[in-house]
Amino acid sequence: MRMGFTDQRLTAHGGLAVWTRFITERGLRQQLRAVLPHTPTSPNAYDPCDTALGFIGGILCGADKLARVAHLAHDPAVAEVLGIEAIPSQSTLSRFFAQCDRSAGEALSGLHRWALEELPSRREGYTLDLDSFSLLHEDGHQEGVRVGYTRKGLKPCHRPIVAALAEVPQVAHFWLRPGNTACVSGAATFLGDTLNRLPPTVRVTLVRADSGFCTHGMIAELEARGLQYILTAALRAPVRTLCRHDDAAWTPTAVPGIEVQDVTHDGVRLVVLRQRIVERPHAGGKQLLEVPGYKFQALRTNLPPGISALDVWRRYNGRADIENRIKELGSQFGLKGLCCRSFWATEAACHLAICAYNLCVGLQRRLGQPQRAELTTLRWHHAPTPPLVARSPPPIECRRRLRCSCRPLRQSWSSPTYLALNCMIPAQGRAEDQCPPRSC
Repeated sequence: MRMGFTDQRLTAHGGLAVWTRFITERGLRQQLRAVLPHTPTSPNAYDPCDTALGFIGGILCGADKLARVAHLAHDPAVAEVLGIEAIPSQSTLSRFFAQCDRSAGEALSGLHRWALEELPSRREGYTLDLDSFSLLHEDGHQEGVRVGYTRKGLKPCHRPIVAALAEVPQVAHFWLRPGNTACVSGAATFLGDTLNRLPPTVRVTLVRADSGFCTHGMIAELEARGLQYILTAALRAPVRTLCRHDDAAWTPTAVPGIEVQDVTHDGVRLVVLRQRIVERPHAGGKQLLEVPGYKFQALRTNLPPGISALDVWRRYNGRADIENRIKELGSQFGLKGLCCRSFWATEAACHLAICAYNLCVGLQRRLGQPQRAELTTLRWHHAPTPPLVARSPPPIECRRRLRCSCRPLRQSWSSPTYLALNCMIPAQGRAEDQCPPRSC
């Protein structure tokens, strides 16, 4: 097989036309123009919206560092598919994020509210899950990287806090924090900021969080706002005393191997669960040396007594899905590798990566997919279609088309996706210069 070169405008990421059409429909460029703080003065400077869109496009293509986003510049047509002037270089991206300060981070967090505005209202309301996690950075010289607790022990890291909706797997708010920050530090303020930023159609009725957030200050904030909550209680001395009660104090449930105590402690309802390891070897919870053969879990809640202790436990179990969202953000949207010299630059990059995640969820909802897929699955489904960038013949010279190369079977299930979004490569630069939509 002989190797050669061609001048034809080929791209390995033709499926990005699907994303481009969707974000054009949603008006992402206009939203970015409203929140980005950049005001370039040079006539040769890139449009800041193009730089941000190029960064988001790189994240969608699998880049997890600024340098890997810049590698897309070697693709001769990917910028045209994204509808931007050019893919920014690593130095351009570094300067772009270096101009972001705290106020820019707060403005960029408005993109999460914008992504949630299309959600319908629910009579029963939405459930808000809170969690804190660590972003490990071994070199440890960037601003905000401090030695803190991680799953690998004490390591240099950042410790963000995130809020996500349970019914629709979208991120509602995000804060980046130094690595030596405790889980609960600023959590009450973060909760208030999250609730204030939600659109009117998203009404939160239940808040769930792990034991790192179960403090008197957090409970007081939830009670003051009239919110129902389920928080994991740490197994400290008062709770361990309940765990050591004899069998007569425990009430069997409909689930074999699970027994409960439903009591009031410090004026708050406390549900203590005991799971027999022999019958439930994969059960969550912690073991106590003084009570072998069981795993224990305690939940603080203000749900009414009409909701049984077992139903409280079942409602809380759905919170585990936020761990999947955090894992997906870290491994597929680049949060683990995005770390700039400035703390606020890192937060700005994370906000744009989370915006890409929320757009992925919105795209699948727009296409009517019955089951949500991760970015890797979507990338293999759409992006690897190798197309040729071409222009339609006159008199519609403004239209650019992708002529995809794939087998008839793939065409049969790819065409409905392209037709659903009326895919067309947008004009570069300004959204108002784009031609009217036309089916491809």
